[in-house]
Amino acid sequence: MSEKNREARRSARERLQQERAAEKTREKRKRVLVVASTVVGVLGVVAVIGVVAAKAGKDGTSDAAGPVLAPSGVSGKDELAIPVGAPDAPSTLTVWEDFRCPACAQFENAFRSTIHELENKGQLKVEYHLATIIDGNMGGTGSLHAANAAACAQDVGKFAPYHDELYKNQPAETDDAFAKNSRLLELAGKVEGLESAPGFRQCVQGGDHNNWVNKSATAFRTGGFTGTPTVLLNGEAVFPKKGNENITPDNLKKWVKEANRGKKPGTAPPETTSVG
Repeated sequence: MSEKNREARRSARERLQQERAAEKTREKRKRVLVVASTVVGVLGVVAVIGVVAAKAGKDGTSDAAGPVLAPSGVSGKDELAIPVGAPDAPSTLTVWEDFRCPACAQFENAFRSTIHELENKGQLKVEYHLATIIDGNMGGTGSLHAANAAACAQDVGKFAPYHDELYKNQPAETDDAFAKNSRLLELAGKVEGLESAPGFRQCVQGGDHNNWVNKSATAFRTGGFTGTPTVLLNGEAVFPKKGNENITPDNLKKWVKEANRGKKPGTAPPETTSVG
């Protein structure tokens, strides 16, 4: 083999090694998406649900100074939980979510009717915690603005239906449509009485709860959670599985029934949530 040919082969190997190294670097920078398949409904429809890993470091929260204005009726540690359902329900589902997170929308859209059914029967209350990791991963402010708008809806007693509308109308992950208050107010128009509720529009446009959302996002980032959605039933992780069992609507009902055995259901919440 001529020296010229050996040199050409050496150059080709070096280029291949460089390309492989570059590919590994790109992979490390990508957000991890762990996809779990779960059976949804009695027809056995398969829903793909993922856990979006949180980036290390900042997750899109701002460093704006100012007072932390919590929405009305929040509960839990540092008043960071938005409760839905009967306060005295025997079981609690804790959910950490990001309104821009596709896996969160898949979870909500697959389990919405089951969760609302358990809420309305007084078997389960849900404590929602809001995160903003997609703003950090993808750029933009849609996670923050949507969470603020949801907190504004909580102020006027409309969090649950507005929360559902946001997930039903979630844009593509790369589309920061929720950064626009006009879009958030448009979706509020789908919830009866929300858009015209006193103070709601001003709360959304003024970002009244932004610092509270940032505080919640910091709690998520420092809380040892691996991604959104994080779902806990009475403190035990149940997403994407509980023990060796995958989460499905039927399994969630079964787990709640087992946890509530011998306990009285909670009283009816002040405002029942809509199913669908």
